[in-house]
Amino acid sequence: MIERAANGALCRFAARPTTGAFTAGRECDSITGHLSFGELLRGHRRAARLTLEQLAEVSGVSARTLSDMERGRSKAPYARTVTALADALRLDGNARTQLIELARDGRLRNHWMRPSGLCELPRSVEDFTGRAAELLWTSELVHAEGSPGVGVTGLITGPAGLGKTTFAVRAAHSVRPSFPDGVLFLDLFGMSHRPLSADDALRLLLHELGLADQHVPGDTRERASLYRSLLRDKRVLVVLDNVASEEQVRPLLPGGGASRALITTRRSLAGLEGVRRLVLGPLPLPESTELLTGILGDRSARDEDATLARLAELCGGLPLALRIIGNRLVSRPEWDAAQLVARLADEERRLEQFRAGDLKIANAIGMSYEQLADSARRLFRRLSVIPGPDFDAALTAVAGGMPIEDAWDALDDLVDLGLLQDSTAGRYRFHDLVRLFARDRLQEETPAGRRALTERVTSWLLRMATMSGRWFEPGYGRPDRPDPDLTAPSSEEEADWWLRVNADNWLGAMRAAVSDRPTLVLDCAESMHWFSERWAHGPHWSEVFTLGAQAAASLGDLTQQATQLNYLAWAHSVPPHDPDAMLRCAAEALELATRGGATAQIVWSHKYTAAALRLRGRLDEALAISFRAAETCKIVGDIDSYLQCLGDIANCLRADGRYTEALEQYLTCFALIDDEGSGVTPSVATITRPFALIRIGQCLGHLGRRSEAIIRLSEGRDLLDTLQVSDYRYAEALEALAALLVEEGRTAESRRTYARAAQVFESIGDAEASSRCHALATAAD
Repeated sequence: MIERAANGALCRFAARPTTGAFTAGRECDSITGHLSFGELLRGHRRAARLTLEQLAEVSGVSARTLSDMERGRSKAPYARTVTALADALRLDGNARTQLIELARDGRLRNHWMRPSGLCELPRSVEDFTGRAAELLWTSELVHAEGSPGVGVTGLITGPAGLGKTTFAVRAAHSVRPSFPDGVLFLDLFGMSHRPLSADDALRLLLHELGLADQHVPGDTRERASLYRSLLRDKRVLVVLDNVASEEQVRPLLPGGGASRALITTRRSLAGLEGVRRLVLGPLPLPESTELLTGILGDRSARDEDATLARLAELCGGLPLALRIIGNRLVSRPEWDAAQLVARLADEERRLEQFRAGDLKIANAIGMSYEQLADSARRLFRRLSVIPGPDFDAALTAVAGGMPIEDAWDALDDLVDLGLLQDSTAGRYRFHDLVRLFARDRLQEETPAGRRALTERVTSWLLRMATMSGRWFEPGYGRPDRPDPDLTAPSSEEEADWWLRVNADNWLGAMRAAVSDRPTLVLDCAESMHWFSERWAHGPHWSEVFTLGAQAAASLGDLTQQATQLNYLAWAHSVPPHDPDAMLRCAAEALELATRGGATAQIVWSHKYTAAALRLRGRLDEALAISFRAAETCKIVGDIDSYLQCLGDIANCLRADGRYTEALEQYLTCFALIDDEGSGVTPSVATITRPFALIRIGQCLGHLGRRSEAIIRLSEGRDLLDTLQVSDYRYAEALEALAALLVEEGRTAESRRTYARAAQVFESIGDAEASSRCHALATAAD
């Protein structure tokens, strides 16, 4: 073929993309608002400035066939034909994908329009596993009583890959005997570009119910009315799979009688009234492992149980992911399951491993992604930079660069399509594989855009954490002029809550920023010093203060480096204690503090050295160092540190069984705390007072002064309750108090106190102490 050039000469032509290439959406079906395959093909051909004959020569597809396609006479071309056309038109990216998917929709639609077996229930998979409670729900649905004129309908929702269709098919087979008039199954193509219309669906269903084509009404409302009247006198189960919207499925629901409908959809379909809802979640790990083992069949005997369990865990409870991994292993007998575990362990490449033949987890998630508006897609992929497992609307607004009101709406859209999971606490999370998909789609942003996004989220998290942490630091508290970009907590309780629920987020931000933004990281670590006392058993303090020390080192700040190392020594003092690590950190802090002339940090390094020696049983050395540290504090006038050193001296004496001397020291501490003129900082007095009372009570107990001991321990307990401190010291106080109550014959109080101690020990991970207290709480008289 030839194309006439602008100067009238003849030349060989080639289809070429141009800046004026056809854009999907320019010409739309006037009824559906969507392009047909033929319209899209014609648009691309014209944009490429090709005649039918020219495109036929390049593609190898006859001009007559092309004409039939463009006029809508051929709506279901073969995949190889469409690929040849896309190649000839030099389509790529979204344009190529849309052309291929519209042709695929046409082939599927053509399949359903055939005049036989239109709505036959598919076969169930042989290795179906689990979902016992959900199957019971379906069985109960069959026998449920509906309201007058309202049919009983079950709605099964859940994200991509959870096996909604597989479950619905299995459930339908299990209840089939209850429906003597038949079980109908219809795919409504909810995730395609052109979902099946309610009108077409009704025609298919009416045909299956025995109505001849000439008797099918032309009006959709008349079809729906006739459909409901036919179902009313029958006992039929209608499975409506892959529903797109309420508008699409509402005319297909029974209007009363013994027939039932079962709907599957990724969307919540919140507008459907009177339906019974079932939200499918990921399979538990035991059921996931069982399903994977069933898929593998005899091959599973070759692999260790632990390896298969790890594979199942990496699939995140998604039956589709388990199916893909199982099929890959079955189809490659020479593969070793442990090698596949190693591949999946690499997060950067994990998503691409979930493919087997035409099954691909990314395709399943991508169908939901394609349903989103551009703004929601942008937010979805940007949320993948949030470092923690969950987040709220405020952080969503930061990542999306939008007002929080818009963030709420966008989050609703993402939850509705199963791309995010929500909770009653107003927090959202990705499924692990969906997060990887979002991270992959983040590549659609420019490199500069990705960097700016990461910096914005990281900076906001660090500043928010620092502001929240300073609520508990003497001299700070409520910020006088809060950062306008931040959602400032209005109380200590709010600050405490934010820091706990967002710990993985702000700690992830510290990791990301320690090299590039050390000042922000150091400020954040420093702000956590006082809050860490309140949450002593938080699992991340060692890393927080390690990052703080690294940031201080990069800034060349010897004093702050020593400070962070002393905080790190404290973190190692919390049970389970690590005295060796304490000694290493304290020694390094001492060296840096000496070089920097930081007297306060020299004292604290001595304090943690003494504490480590006491834990190792070297009480004489610990006592001597504690006395020297106390003297230094007295000389420099640091009353707060002096108070802590006196407590260390008392702790050494108590550990050595010298309870009278220890009691004397604790009472001295308490007198300083209660003396408003002593110079002790009020916030330091507040946090130290309950621990002084507890130690006094423990010493009194050892000295046989039970009544006084019970009073002091109870006072200390009540103060810690007020401060919302629940750590190992609190648990030890409860256990000591319970033992004294037993000796006083106050058995009921003792049991309650032992039970509370058991709960606290369990919450901080001390199973042995928890079991001991639980046994005493439940012991017979």
